[in-house]
Amino acid sequence: MTRLRALAPAKLNLCLSLGPVREDGRHELVTVFESISLADELSLSAIDGPEDEVVCPGVEGPNLVAAALRALRAAGWDAPPVRVEVEKRIPVAAGLGGGSADAAAALRLAEGLDPLGPGLAERIARELGADVPAQLVPGVSLGTGAGEVVEPLPPLSEHAFVIVPQPFALSTPEVYREADRLDLPRPDLSAWQGRLGAALGPGVALPSELMINDLEGAAVSLAPAVEHALEAVQAAGADRALVCGSGPTVAGIFWGGDAEGRAQRAAEALIASHPGATAAVPVPSGTSGTIAFGK
Repeated sequence: MTRLRALAPAKLNLCLSLGPVREDGRHELVTVFESISLADELSLSAIDGPEDEVVCPGVEGPNLVAAALRALRAAGWDAPPVRVEVEKRIPVAAGLGGGSADAAAALRLAEGLDPLGPGLAERIARELGADVPAQLVPGVSLGTGAGEVVEPLPPLSEHAFVIVPQPFALSTPEVYREADRLDLPRPDLSAWQGRLGAALGPGVALPSELMINDLEGAAVSLAPAVEHALEAVQAAGADRALVCGSGPTVAGIFWGGDAEGRAQRAAEALIASHPGATAAVPVPSGTSGTIAFGK
């Protein structure tokens, strides 16, 4: 039996500027996504059973992979029933987009098993959640709307990350609600997008003054330990410390030719106080997540 495999890279928000709430309840925003080497792994195989199966050990509750398969079936995808197994490496509810990455990888695998109609994967990705479209084709991208409008960007200057998970989760909707409750000043999104457009280009380093996450204050308000992690990452030598998405994971970015080595040394220095700290590198733009075929 043929089995297809794909990596599902986590994402970082190198910046995230928050705007007003839309009619659909989601916030307008401007963000820069980047895929990183920390990744789940999915396998998909056709089965003889009556319906699709999703197996994700250690993760309970609704699964976006199952939602992706249901949406495909509703749209007329008539491949045989499939079994999708998810090997989780990305922390859950951590601001790294693990569930969205898995859903995007499942759509890529479905395409590999039985081609989808034109634009179907993109439409379903938008329906599943704001982070899913950016992860259909991992790399660097600009996200607007609620994050579902995605524009690929060229690779940035050489850099690497230290990723510092927390021993607790944060609910994304709760973080957004807290951001609204705090009512902190927010930028003009159009002007902010213009500043990003002027700063982003092939081989550039994103300026630290643009690497701002408007959800950081909300994450810290809900979980003060996030602020301690930010301070620890900065003290470990990062050029910039930031909250990943809605948190609680914290990342440090290192720029330059020695970035990967610096990130690795930072991870080694942090792991005693922050178990799970690890170094990561960007996933090359345009990579669709390696798909291997086997028996």
